[in-house]
This record gives sequence, C-alpha cells and structure tokens, in this order.
Amino acid sequence: MVFGDDVDLALQAAVALANSAQAPETLRSIDDLDTFWDHYGYTGRHDGDQRELDAVSAIRPALRALLIADRDRAVELVNEILSRHRAVPRLVRHGDTDWHLHAIDDDAPLADRIMVESAMAMIDVIRADDMSRLSVCADAGCEGVVVDLSRNRSRRYCSTACGNRNAVAAYRARQAAVSD
Repeated sequence: MVFGDDVDLALQAAVALANSAQAPETLRSIDDLDTFWDHYGYTGRHDGDQRELDAVSAIRPALRALLIADRDRAVELVNEILSRHRAVPRLVRHGDTDWHLHAIDDDAPLADRIMVESAMAMIDVIRADDMSRLSVCADAGCEGVVVDLSRNRSRRYCSTACGNRNAVAAYRARQAAVSD
C-alpha cells in the first residue's frame, strides 16, 4: 500500500472514470453508473437517473486534467476544486471502512463528491511528491490514464488489453528479428 486505502480507492475510481470516456466508452447508461458506484464503494446520495449520469460524465475531462497535471498545476486544480465545492474535511466512518476523510456532504450531488474525493486523494500524492504514480498509458495508440500503486512502480499500461497488445507486438518484433 502506497497511500491509505481510501486514497488508493479514490485514485482508482478517478482514473476509471476519466478513462471511461475513451473508446469504447464504458459509462453510457445508468446501469454503468450503478456498477461504478458499487465497485468503488461510494456512499451517500445516488440519484441513479439520467441527470446524474450526465453530470458524472461531464466531469471526466476535469478529472483527466487533474490526474495528468504536473505537480504545480495539480495544486492549482486541487485548490480550485476544494474552494468551488466549499470542502470542509471531517472524519467519518461507515460500513466496514474505519475513520477516513470526507470533505463534502453526503447529500451533495455524486459528481461533486467525486471531484472533491479525487482532489482530497491528490493532496496525498502532491504532499508525497509522488506525481510519477500517475501517467498516460505507454501504448502509443492509447490516451488512458494510469495510476501505479505498485511498490516497484512497474505499471505502464492503463489496462490489461493495452499491456497484452504491447507484449504481443514486442514478441512479434523479437521473432521477426530472429528470422532475419
């Protein structure tokens, strides 16, 4: 574990949401939003309607910008997000999750909560001067965001598909070189 469990999960959720805008888009329906909600353990208000889906979809470019920003720009974006949403950190405990920080009311719209939780997670990344944990996929044809929470900082691809595609290409290149 590089960061706290809540930070790891918030970063993973932010990356998944930012990447959901790529082809093939993976956040197209209310069912997709419900799956995202469940998978990342969100709590609080969840309207489960088209308006909420549209609002969550609309924040994807802002999340991407935050996640791939350099450290100084990330600080500006975090401060802007926290200010805009009047974030006031407080300790909460719910379900199986022990004490952790929330900085926006549980009844705030989901898109707002996602932005604030992502900004709060980025605070830990910025303070640790660990921006290298976030990058763009090493696949030349992909623009996905990668969050590398491994101890050895070895993650280069946003998905298994991108990693496999590059492994196959490298294998074929080696075989072609041996044949020549």
